[in-house]
This record gives sequence, C-alpha cells and structure tokens, in this order.
Amino acid sequence: MPAIAVVRVRGHAKIRHDAVETMDFLKLNRVNHCVVLPPNATTKGMLQVVKDYVTWGELGHETLARLLFQKGEVAGGARLTDAYVKDNSKFQSILSLAKAVDKGEAKMTDVKGLKPVLRLPPPRQGYENTKRGYADGGSLGNRGADIEKLIDRMLAKPKEAK
Repeated sequence: MPAIAVVRVRGHAKIRHDAVETMDFLKLNRVNHCVVLPPNATTKGMLQVVKDYVTWGELGHETLARLLFQKGEVAGGARLTDAYVKDNSKFQSILSLAKAVDKGEAKMTDVKGLKPVLRLPPPRQGYENTKRGYADGGSLGNRGADIEKLIDRMLAKPKEAK
C-alpha cells in the first residue's frame, strides 16, 4: 500500500475547530506544508475531517525520494542526505527509505532527527480552485495518483527570465 501525501491548500481563516485540531495533529500548520502518512484507518478518518482544507493522494517511491532529496530537512535546518539517512537509520539511502515507506515497511519517523513536515513552494501555474473538491475541478480532497503531478509542479524549477 503506497504512502499518502497530504498538502495543506487553504489558510487559517474561517476553519472549524475540529479541523484546526486535526491539522495540528497532522502537523499541517501552514499552506503548502506536506506530510507523508501511512494508509490506515486513523489517517483516513483524519483526512475526512480536514477534506475541505487539504488535498491528498497515493505517493510512489520515486516521487517520495525526489521530495525527500529536495525538501527533506533534519533537526538544525540542514538538508537530508544519503549519509544522514545511513548514519541515523537502518536504511542505506533516501531511495531505500522511500521504497520501504512505499511498501509500508517503514515510517518517516524511523530516521532520527528527520522533520515530519516538508515545506513546499506554491505550485507552478497555481492551484486550480481552493474552494472546490478535486472531482469538481478544484484542488481539495482526494486526488489519488494525481497528487504526484501537483508535487512535481511544486518541485519544478522556475524558468529563466529572458
């Protein structure tokens, strides 16, 4: 079962109290913050509470490895590297960690000192609509495998100005 990536899309104004508490549990404190969670009943229940403020979907190990390589941080603000993963966990590299998380054999917390939140920039070309569900042409709710397209747009390098 692949891991679930959750990205906060909407800000802090006019949010129900139970959704605020759930987003605190998920560590989604700001817009464009992302967390990677295991696909279990607890996670699915929490996502139903915050479905009007976040988007989520299944994340493959290639995209997860790219996400960790580009945006993974450790305590102290340093970038996550293969050497850090090898020294602070049973995994040999970021890719082996991503494959284990994808298979459900590991969690992100298995690497000591890895920050649980991945701070992402806004997606290139923006969000579609931050007030409608994904099925209705918006940005909220379950995207399924299309979350990888959103994360790719968030990780894309800006084009050079001419």
